[in-house]
Amino acid sequence: MRPSGRAINELRAVALEIDFSKYAEGSCLAKFGDTHVLCTASVEDSVPPFIRNSGRGWVTAEYGMLPRATNTRNDRKRTMNTGRTQEIQRLIGRSLRAVTDMEGFGERQVRIDCDVLQADGGTRTAAITGGFVALHLAFQHLQRIGVVETIPLTDSVAAISCGLWEGEPVLDLDYAEDSTAQADANFVLTGAGGIVEVQGTAEGDPFSRAQFDALLSLAADGIEQLVAMQKSAIGF
Repeated sequence: MRPSGRAINELRAVALEIDFSKYAEGSCLAKFGDTHVLCTASVEDSVPPFIRNSGRGWVTAEYGMLPRATNTRNDRKRTMNTGRTQEIQRLIGRSLRAVTDMEGFGERQVRIDCDVLQADGGTRTAAITGGFVALHLAFQHLQRIGVVETIPLTDSVAAISCGLWEGEPVLDLDYAEDSTAQADANFVLTGAGGIVEVQGTAEGDPFSRAQFDALLSLAADGIEQLVAMQKSAIGF
């Protein structure tokens, strides 16, 4: 029995609450059990220098944890500058750019801010899943005001963690499982099943190809459920 009592292929209770922020062009509060991440999308009428005058847009992300997102307080400035923070926000940006048509919204930048309000494992995967919803809503806003004719997205994207807990492949690790797992992996997949990124680590003995395939299969099934929730939240 998993600590949460869930089946091995069962997601935590997931909620994608849209329009959480009054001012952002797109926003989504992504709740995966006790992990809550607020994702906001801000549209800027400028792009980074390296693509200026190219006619292309850009999507980037920033990630951070509130000081009391965990059971002890973390210093705000220290957590903003860690290598982990940099790695996660780059992952979020890569994941969202993988399904964005950069020529479809002019020389504009969409900045996705992912702020962890409460952490119980899987913050980066919740940020990607909610970040896509916020991005889609921002593009819907641009479409409503006549800036773009069509939504410049080629597919959806979502992410989930899987791991080996007491030797069993399990879906959507919470902190109790992640902290004691023999292996854990984050999977970023598109709605069509394309692989954007996989991050996997053995915490002790190496895990086998068969075990990895079992984790990938669990992830694909979980992300199929998440994509359906994204579509329901956004209405597409």
